[in-house]
Amino acid sequence: MCTHTPHCPSADSPAAEAARVVAGHPEQGWSLLCNAVVVFDDTGDLLPDGRVVDPHRPLAITA
Repeated sequence: MCTHTPHCPSADSPAAEAARVVAGHPEQGWSLLCNAVVVFDDTGDLLPDGRVVDPHRPLAITA
């Protein structure tokens, strides 16, 4: 799906979320990346093969 240079990381790469946004819908809370990964505002992902990546927000620091 990626036609630009440099090519975006593949959907199964640890850096998959670094791909370019090709369709952004911030009002709905999701974006489609060049590598066909759908990223959600809650930091979860939907991979092209249907697998789900659970949200991976950083833990809050408590004092």
